[in-house]
Amino acid sequence: MMVSERAQEQLERLWMAEEDGSAGLSRSEYSIDVMRELQGGGQVVIDAETWKLTDSGRKEASLAIRRHRLGEVLFANVLNEDQQKIDDQACRLEHVLFDGLDESICTLLGHPRNCPHGKAIPPGECCREMRSHQAAAIASLIELKPGQSGQVAFIQMGTSGRLEKLMAMGVLPGGSIKLLRASPTFVFESGYSQFAVDEEIASGIYVRREL
Repeated sequence: MMVSERAQEQLERLWMAEEDGSAGLSRSEYSIDVMRELQGGGQVVIDAETWKLTDSGRKEASLAIRRHRLGEVLFANVLNEDQQKIDDQACRLEHVLFDGLDESICTLLGHPRNCPHGKAIPPGECCREMRSHQAAAIASLIELKPGQSGQVAFIQMGTSGRLEKLMAMGVLPGGSIKLLRASPTFVFESGYSQFAVDEEIASGIYVRREL
């Protein structure tokens, strides 16, 4: 059952209350219209003036929390957004993500276990599959062994100058890449050319490895 954005936000609040060890939150803290929506859908129950999640509500809340915290990781680690903007942007993003797209973002990020605030990210099916193989789908170029190859998943650079340098080399997400040597510099092949970069630049190139 689909719930409204306001209802999703209330489910998240209840999830975080449980996460922090609370038995629930008082009914006075919530919009009665939103809670009636959730109560009618079977996601919450009222117990001694306290709202609590049902099993179905906990499942829905888990998905909302997962989308929100994946958004935080995306904005913090990949897009290098200012910390103060991360939560607002992640909140907007979570409401437009749909089943399947969140797994694509999770895979892109390497199946992170925690958000930038240290809170656990509820795992998705993609995480369980990855962890069952005990190997991350995406790794930094410096984690590859010479001879390993794959596709560039994303590039994370602290300065625009380094990103522009890689783009000028033709190193772009989706392009093929192969590590040839890891010392004294990182030498890799991209397309029909070979390039040498230092560890700082190599650490910002994330590769979807061929396993």
